[in-house]
Amino acid sequence: MISQMKKYTFLVFHRDYEPFLEQLRELGVVHITQKAAGLIENNEALQAALQHEDELRHLLQQGAPDQLLNERKEVSERIAAAQQAAQQAQVWGDFDAQRILELQAAGYTLRFFSCPTNAYKEEWGTVINEKDNKTFFVVVESEKLKVESEEDLLSHATPLPLPEKSAAQWNMEVEHLNGLLAAANARIEAWQLANKEQLEKELVEARQQIDWQRVTLSTDKLAEGALCLLEGFCPIDKEAELNAMLAEAQVYYEETDPQKEDATPIKLRNNKFTQLFECLTGMYGWPNYNEFDPTPILAPFYLLFFAMCMGDAGYGILLIIFGLLLTYKKINIEMFDGLGPIIAVLGAGTFVVGLFLGTFMGIDLYNASWYPEAMKSVILQGEIAGYNIQMVCALAIGVFHICLAMVIKAVCYTLQNGFRNNVSTWGWALLIIGTIITLIISMVAELPENVTKITLITIAVLSALGIYIFNTPGRNPLINIGSGLWDTYNMVTGLLGDTLSYVRLFALGLAGGMLGSAFNNLGMMILGDGEGSVVGMVLKGLGAVAILVVGHLLNVALSGLGAFVHPLRLTFVEYFKNVGYEGKGEMYSPFKK
Repeated sequence: MISQMKKYTFLVFHRDYEPFLEQLRELGVVHITQKAAGLIENNEALQAALQHEDELRHLLQQGAPDQLLNERKEVSERIAAAQQAAQQAQVWGDFDAQRILELQAAGYTLRFFSCPTNAYKEEWGTVINEKDNKTFFVVVESEKLKVESEEDLLSHATPLPLPEKSAAQWNMEVEHLNGLLAAANARIEAWQLANKEQLEKELVEARQQIDWQRVTLSTDKLAEGALCLLEGFCPIDKEAELNAMLAEAQVYYEETDPQKEDATPIKLRNNKFTQLFECLTGMYGWPNYNEFDPTPILAPFYLLFFAMCMGDAGYGILLIIFGLLLTYKKINIEMFDGLGPIIAVLGAGTFVVGLFLGTFMGIDLYNASWYPEAMKSVILQGEIAGYNIQMVCALAIGVFHICLAMVIKAVCYTLQNGFRNNVSTWGWALLIIGTIITLIISMVAELPENVTKITLITIAVLSALGIYIFNTPGRNPLINIGSGLWDTYNMVTGLLGDTLSYVRLFALGLAGGMLGSAFNNLGMMILGDGEGSVVGMVLKGLGAVAILVVGHLLNVALSGLGAFVHPLRLTFVEYFKNVGYEGKGEMYSPFKK
């Protein structure tokens, strides 16, 4: 629901204007109407304040100045390079690089090579190490000592650079660098302790200063600057507080109802359940003040769609546990911050729907001997007209969802623009919904064929008049007919695609269930027939448990991703398109401290 707003126009003497703004900010209930973006955003003082805010926010996000962070990064890179060098030098054992240089000065040349172990020949040199089917060896040469088969050596062996240090020396270097890294981290932590609180305070002050400048720039100067005019909006439930303050301050103001052309902000007022799903509405865009809030309809359908896409009661329990752990801060994951309650609710919905779909941790409950027969009776099994009943239910839910969208669109558009300007919308709603209801009643109640026929003809005639003749009052009927035909083409092709899109509710749930069942089968295959030694059975059991745990966690993650995205797609595309939702509104943001 969208809270009702009141529009206020304040007229204040210039000397009293700043104290008035202070009082207005202290009360914190008025959303100030801002001027066109260009008039505000091109202001140099405001741009400087915004840049300062960005710098403070960036500094808080990265946790330290660039100098300290670059220092830590440089040490980390040196550690990685030293560790890699130690790993490369390890094959050559413990050696003294200085002694190698002394030997070279004495006329002996040491050449380092590696080759496949099965290709190594003893006459090439001295073996130092063998690792990963490779032999690492050294060739010692001098004026008197030469390799007889130089070409053979180079064709089979790979020359390696002279190690700068031994692995032990590199490891000592790593230990030294780790000390430098610890010191760099300590300096960053010390900086955070000394500056973080002050930076947060400065950021709050910077944001307040930006708000103040925006309000100041949104003020109109009248009577050569003697009077200041400001417009804003206040929720109706805060109206009494604002009027009391204005009366005490002896400020002249006018209070009116917002007009359609006003950029009225919106403030949502929903119950606790619906509030959980307001974040999804915000992802698409907030409603205009003259629109409707889609969240009360979005919430139950998104819950149902998510549960059908997950389709497993066991996964629902896992989501409930995960959501509760997030809610009570037992685990902290930044990307899920604040989403614990909605995850728990989605898990509860998944558990209930999973019981109707008959799947628990990939197990087919309908064929499970241990599952109570009374509970099996609620599982959706069998076919309707030769099609899987769960798929038919998904399509039926889609048809109902789209029909509901069309009714809401007709009602809301009529309230906004009047019935005369929405005859076509009502015509389509009557044609589609009336036909569906008539056919259902005809099949269930077994209406006489002539009654059904007359009813359908009546619906068709009334709908055709609205769609083709009276769709735009006052316009040439021939143009209306052409417009209606084009509208018919778009409607028929669009509705067919929209309805078929709801098959994904069945397909995703089926895919998740099949993948969970596959992991169960893999676990049982590893466990075997229960024969063998005690140690063997323990190892098999551990392997089966590992497969089941990792497999089902992976399936929960994949199914959860699909269950999040595809219901959003059905909502944002199929539902919002048919309901006529624009989502270009501005959220209520009062001028306050």
